Amino acid sequence: MSVDITFDVQGVDEFVAALQTFDRELQEQVRAWLYDWAKRLAAEAARRAPVRTGYLRSTVYSEVKDWVAEVGASAAYAYFVEMGTRFMRAQPFLYPAVQEFLPELEANIIGAIEQAKSSAGL
Repeated sequence: MSVDITFDVQGVDEFVAALQTFDRELQEQVRAWLYDWAKRLAAEAARRAPVRTGYLRSTVYSEVKDWVAEVGASAAYAYFVEMGTRFMRAQPFLYPAVQEFLPELEANIIGAIEQAKSSAGL
């Protein structure tokens, strides 16, 4: 059982529609930023992961598809480390990293939407 954190972000449809008005170069810049953000988030989550053998840390990943960034850990026990069990206290590593990086994501999405609006003359 791996652990993934998914967020339902309001305004994604508006963001994608705004991105359609971007020229190709600007879309690639935004996509490159999203890849970089997800990679840095995964690195921070890996840094925060508790280490016994190092396997959990080595399974932290990031993937970006169609403007959606996914960050998680594929170790079978990742969920139990993140959330804890009745026998083991939680040792969150993904959620705190996401919380740290969310303001940056929000600011950049707002900036991209504003740039798309001004480019479209709105």
